[in-house]
Amino acid sequence: MKLGSENGSCIKHIFRFRKTLFVCSVFILLASACGKDKTEMVGLKFDPETTPVVHTEGVATLISDSGITRYRMQTKVWDVYSKAKEPFWRFPEKIYMERFDTLFNVEGSIEADTAYYFMRKKIWKLIGNVKVLNLEGETFETSELYWEQRRGEFYTDKFVRVLRKDEEITGIGFRSNQEMTDFSFYKSGVLLNVKEDNSNDTIP
Repeated sequence: MKLGSENGSCIKHIFRFRKTLFVCSVFILLASACGKDKTEMVGLKFDPETTPVVHTEGVATLISDSGITRYRMQTKVWDVYSKAKEPFWRFPEKIYMERFDTLFNVEGSIEADTAYYFMRKKIWKLIGNVKVLNLEGETFETSELYWEQRRGEFYTDKFVRVLRKDEEITGIGFRSNQEMTDFSFYKSGVLLNVKEDNSNDTIP
């Protein structure tokens, strides 16, 4: 009976040892699996030039310039690449902005299919069906336009069409003040009378 008891005790110890070994093996396998997943996550690379830090949809907001609210902006998508070498905003799906004076009267508007804003240089690049409306009701249309806020200038080397109440001006290359009231073409434009369909009204 004593020998049997000793054998039974040994069997119990062996069983406990195997159970403990099994539990430890499962723990090691789980720890290895978790460690593998963690390594894969750490291995993911973040490219600040192509991955936005902030992505916002359905935006309608006011923008300040030198501490004064000067613009109202509407856009479908606003991506912020603040970690890029040259930090910028990107508006891939249309943008519309209105510019205010100090009394919040609308001075003009800007719209485009796509836009980029380079934060350090304070330069806008407007692309695709660009339209600018000034305080005098004149419309400026082009495929690409740069807006340099620090110098208060618009410019482009693309074709530009200016629509007034009774005439149309076209030209290649364009530069203007920020109010779009004092502008010139790099190459000679054409002044057209659009009130009447008469070729004799064309002035070279």
